[in-house]
Amino acid sequence: MTQSKSIILIHGNFVNDLSWIKWKDRYEKRGYTVYTPVNPGHEGIPSELRKQVHPDLTKTGFIDVVNNIARLADNLPEKPLIIGHSMAGMATMKLLEMNKAIAAVSIDGAPPKNVFPPFTTLKAVLPAFGFFSSKKYFMGSRDWYDRCFFNTLHERDREQAFDSFAVPESFKVSRELVLNSFSNIDFNKPHQPILFIGGGSDTIFPASLTTTLAQKYRDKNSRVDLKIFDNKSHFICGEPGWELVADYILDWYEKL
Repeated sequence: MTQSKSIILIHGNFVNDLSWIKWKDRYEKRGYTVYTPVNPGHEGIPSELRKQVHPDLTKTGFIDVVNNIARLADNLPEKPLIIGHSMAGMATMKLLEMNKAIAAVSIDGAPPKNVFPPFTTLKAVLPAFGFFSSKKYFMGSRDWYDRCFFNTLHERDREQAFDSFAVPESFKVSRELVLNSFSNIDFNKPHQPILFIGGGSDTIFPASLTTTLAQKYRDKNSRVDLKIFDNKSHFICGEPGWELVADYILDWYEKL
């Protein structure tokens, strides 16, 4: 296939675009133009956003996230490789369905509306829906991040990771993922190549879910690949050894 030199990296829930800084630098050194758009309502420094929530945060839903990336992709000189983590893994699946990507990668991706998640996922993310909350948005506690994001990090590194990356999140994003028909995926539709990356120690979206998502695609003429990294958490893009994941993805892409 004709390779595109444009890459879009989409951040997931509970973090923002600053989580991609090292990836952007690494991919640019390999000759790519890399875009790290911030999802609406997530602009700013994490520590400051935890003190003062962005005014657009609570208005932001999953559809807004996808449309924001679609507009960026439409304005590029070529169709990009789109890589998304967590919620944005599902956004990547949707953008692939919308024919916005030359290839796509879902890292520890959320399931679409038409794939029921395992109990471990429900247990981890239920607070992020805010169904039983009087608050206007979700802000994970240190304990929640330690259990759900940073569980493979050494304890001495967890506080720094939280300080550097943790941000408030919109209830609307999670709600639209499970309640809006926009968040269904047509697994029978022909599509460009997609790679699913899973973390063997991910406590939010376990490797079994990542495997299930990859196996859902039905078009025999469309490429679907799967790679599980053992002992990697939901923080797979930031924990030690992230370089192996980043390089695996680009090597996969360059061999298509």
